[in-house]
Amino acid sequence: MLRSRVFFLSLALVALFQGTIYAQPDKSLRPYYPDHKEVYESYKRAEKLDTVLKKAVFKSYVIPHWQNGRNIFWYQNRLKDNNSEYILVDVAKGIKGKAFDHNKLAEALTKATGKGHNGNLLQINELDFSDDGKSLKIKEGEQWYECDLNTWTCKKIGNPDFVRYEPTRPLQRRRSRWMGMRRDSISPDKQWEAYTKDGNLFAKSSKGQEVIQFTKDGTAAKPYGEFSWSPDSKTLVAYHIDPKEEKEVHFVLSSEPDTTRGVLKSQRYAQPGDEFTSYEMHVFSVKDKKGIKVDSEKIDFFGAPELHWRNGNNRYFTYEKVDRGHQRFRVIEVDTKTGSTRNIIDEKTNTFIYEQRIYTRYLPETHEIVWITEKDGWRHIYLVDELTGKEKKQITRGNWVVRDIDSVDTEKREIWFRASGINPGEDPYFIHYYRIGFDGNNLVSLTPERSNHSLTFSPDRNYYLDTYSQVNIPPVTWLKRTSDGQKIMEVERADVSALLASVVKLPEVFVAKGRDGKTDIWGVICRPSNMDPTRSYPVIENIYAGPQDSFVPKSFLPASEMQSMAELGFIVVQIDGMGTANRSKAFHDVCWHNLADAGLPDRILWMQAMAKKYPQADISRVGVYGTSAGGQNSTGALLFHPEFYKAAVSACGCHDNRVDKQWWNEQWMGFPVGKHYEEQSNVTNAGKLQGDLLLIVGESDMNVPPESTYRVVDALIKSNKDFDLLTIPGMGHSDGGPYGRRKKRDFFVKHLLKAEPPSRNRTEGFPAATAEF
Repeated sequence: MLRSRVFFLSLALVALFQGTIYAQPDKSLRPYYPDHKEVYESYKRAEKLDTVLKKAVFKSYVIPHWQNGRNIFWYQNRLKDNNSEYILVDVAKGIKGKAFDHNKLAEALTKATGKGHNGNLLQINELDFSDDGKSLKIKEGEQWYECDLNTWTCKKIGNPDFVRYEPTRPLQRRRSRWMGMRRDSISPDKQWEAYTKDGNLFAKSSKGQEVIQFTKDGTAAKPYGEFSWSPDSKTLVAYHIDPKEEKEVHFVLSSEPDTTRGVLKSQRYAQPGDEFTSYEMHVFSVKDKKGIKVDSEKIDFFGAPELHWRNGNNRYFTYEKVDRGHQRFRVIEVDTKTGSTRNIIDEKTNTFIYEQRIYTRYLPETHEIVWITEKDGWRHIYLVDELTGKEKKQITRGNWVVRDIDSVDTEKREIWFRASGINPGEDPYFIHYYRIGFDGNNLVSLTPERSNHSLTFSPDRNYYLDTYSQVNIPPVTWLKRTSDGQKIMEVERADVSALLASVVKLPEVFVAKGRDGKTDIWGVICRPSNMDPTRSYPVIENIYAGPQDSFVPKSFLPASEMQSMAELGFIVVQIDGMGTANRSKAFHDVCWHNLADAGLPDRILWMQAMAKKYPQADISRVGVYGTSAGGQNSTGALLFHPEFYKAAVSACGCHDNRVDKQWWNEQWMGFPVGKHYEEQSNVTNAGKLQGDLLLIVGESDMNVPPESTYRVVDALIKSNKDFDLLTIPGMGHSDGGPYGRRKKRDFFVKHLLKAEPPSRNRTEGFPAATAEF
């Protein structure tokens, strides 16, 4: 671990050295420093463009409403001026058209309801067509109507009896281990009821007075509990529990209505290193009236687990155990007769196992487990024999990432999944959909187009709608056949005519090498619509380096806060550096015990490469902003890389990983809490501040305690540093809302453009707040 830290530190130093070479702006370009009038006009232009862009794209996404038992669906298109149209698609015939005559239906509804209806402004959430297509049932408010499409008359009816299909729901539902075990005190055969009395475990017969006392060592302080019965009702699993009370964090609401005092609020909130309730597993035999302790460690993380009983033999069950510190994951088999255990799956790592992306699906009929792991360096699917614990097959393999499993078909023995990075020569973050056999053969690509994809399936899964786009390429939706991915018809293509008529510049995708000189780092660039190629502009990075995901947008992005901020005279970028997810295990591992890194060396190199290609990017004036983990990252950028970043706006940052939530921080910073927590804290390093900093915090943040920001404030004051602070009464975990976003823009205008933003306190014909995103 020490060797890897030294390695990445050396790479960071190389990046910083390179930064001193390329950080100088192109002397042939005039730096953009606007006067007051230009600033005022840029704010007005940004506000106007915000409004235009939000209403400049139509027909961008299709939400199908499939009709029961038929390969027919309808959908609504949003059109200009809040108009709508309703389209009906007949899949079998491969045709589409208006679902009905909008004006005639509006007239019929007006007569039936007594309320005026406009055919262009109909808002329909639920309707059902008759089998012959001659009538439809439609919901108006809470009342249903049946409308004859020949006579154009509508009449009130009761609620129709049809099953509503939700196309966006998961193909298969699965339980998260965070949901805990399924508990039931009543045995499956209804003959026994388990209960706790004075901390001890009992079972009472439902047919008589028989009572079994299984334990005598339980107490009120350390009771038995969390019951789970075997399917044959012969075995009861319970736990000897050592409860630990979760500590509280507090905050004060300063401005509650009808009060003259601040209101104290508290919540239970586990922080890294806090002690957790532990569970010691026992199994109890109803026949023998006694129990035995299972030969396994106490469960001190997550709580009592879900049990998976062996199909056809209730002597055995398995459960999953994630060790605290996230470096070991096991599927453990228990023999209820002896209490002995063995590991069916035992994964260990020197860094971390991303717990929230552990995937297991149990196939009881065949005694198999579908499992996703990164053990070969990439996230892939494996098939494991539940009886022997042996790996039967690595189903997927290669230098690419399985993003998620949509469903497991046990009859056809195939897996439907999403993945990124399979297709060479494209953005490795694009999501594509696939199907593959349990044997690793017959891989079918459902989404070959080079774009980011989103799928919805018909109820019988014979068809699907594929909507795909890129940040600068508008979405198109195709109807396809599931068996082979064959296109049937183009359903919709986004209408961007109004967008093209505007002056907006769509984001540009940009790629540069990371700190190792080999790995591609991906990001986007947003420019001012009136950018002057003879001038250079400050760069602002929108940062969020949370290791739980990747964050650069991949789908069509005509409007965003980044583009809005660019209109003020900035080049605004967003980048996924090393330490974020959805790439290789090595790429992700950079964050291990190393959240302060935030991929900043990669981000700096990326911006240096951008400036080399586009000299209008003035990287001697770089700002950065972010929220939550991005709040930590943006402040950290100033503290750890002051030679590059000059100004930061940090909202509700988790500035000290010891102060933030336990489950998130121990996942990446590890357990136990070591000195590296303190060394990487923005509180500890506050005295290093050289640039301009605005801290934003909501006083009622229940996600990241407000004191995370206040401790930075305290350290900055004690270090005699200048900074700005915006505390927003009553606000929770947020970037500051409209007011905070406006202050963020003003801050960068002042510190990077050296200009005064428009005054809202004087009459300048300016709105009170800028638009929201």
